[in-house]
Amino acid sequence: MSDEVMTGGAGMPDGWSRLWAPHRTAYLTGENRPMPDNDVRCPFCRIPTLSDEEGLIVARAEHSYVVMNLYPYNAGHLLIVPFRHVADLTDLSEAERNEILTLCAHSMKVLRKVSRAKGFNLGMNQGAISGAGIPDHIHQHVVPRWGGDANFMPIIGQTRVLPTLLSTTRADLAGAWNDVD
Repeated sequence: MSDEVMTGGAGMPDGWSRLWAPHRTAYLTGENRPMPDNDVRCPFCRIPTLSDEEGLIVARAEHSYVVMNLYPYNAGHLLIVPFRHVADLTDLSEAERNEILTLCAHSMKVLRKVSRAKGFNLGMNQGAISGAGIPDHIHQHVVPRWGGDANFMPIIGQTRVLPTLLSTTRADLAGAWNDVD
């Protein structure tokens, strides 16, 4: 082997094993989300028209639904989405805001029961400038956390390791949804 191969010249093998996460590139380039140069309609408006299994919906309520994040930061990453297409928290009715918060709390209980989550990151990005991937349809993130889940993989390898398929996690969470009060 040449010295360049041994030392990791640009794009060359360097002795390190790599896990690739190409699904993130698809998301970053606009797959499944409206962009100025495509005709994709809002996925959060489309998802409720699908079956729960096909849409990865965990639960439906009166004003909103809970769905698996198709591009998760961690296993069990959920989104709570109002059925109504609105962009900003201030555009939601009081009933919609209250239901989203109630579903957020219930999601945390279900994730604790099903996956023994020890903590959570919760958040809403308001507007594209804040990092919202779908800025025109507000959604609440519920990201379960465990001790050591932010090990070297996401920090050095810029890769997330998800131990189960989204469809399996959705089925587990949906199955436990009504068993938690």
